[in-house]
Amino acid sequence: MQKSHYAFTMIELVFVIVVLGILASVAIPKLAATRTDAEITKGRSDIASIRSGIVTERQARLITGDSNYISGIKLNENGLFGGVLMYGVADSTKAGHWTSTNTDTNATATYNFNVAGTNVGFTYTQSTGLFVCTTSSDTFCSDLTN
Repeated sequence: MQKSHYAFTMIELVFVIVVLGILASVAIPKLAATRTDAEITKGRSDIASIRSGIVTERQARLITGDSNYISGIKLNENGLFGGVLMYGVADSTKAGHWTSTNTDTNATATYNFNVAGTNVGFTYTQSTGLFVCTTSSDTFCSDLTN
């Protein structure tokens, strides 16, 4: 009587390794694209919240008789955008995060949002209350604001 052995043959193992390699070569680029899409979505949400906060602060000031927009420095109380958001945003150079390049001026405040290692510039102008993308040549600018 012959004993039967339960095991995989070498050809079966090689075939499984090849299939796994093909799946990995397809999945890894898709994963990188998904990460960038997530960063853009986070940025769009942040921008909408910041703009909404600026408008809300402006309306609160108008009710009290103050027709000025919030100053650039006041915008950053308790973290970036803490003057208009309930919780300020931490200043970080990592992808999907904001950094501030503000000077001591109240008139204009500048910020960068990092998408896939690229800094996309935004400016808040106190005289108009506008928070706009200033990196016009970058495709991420239109992705974040449209």
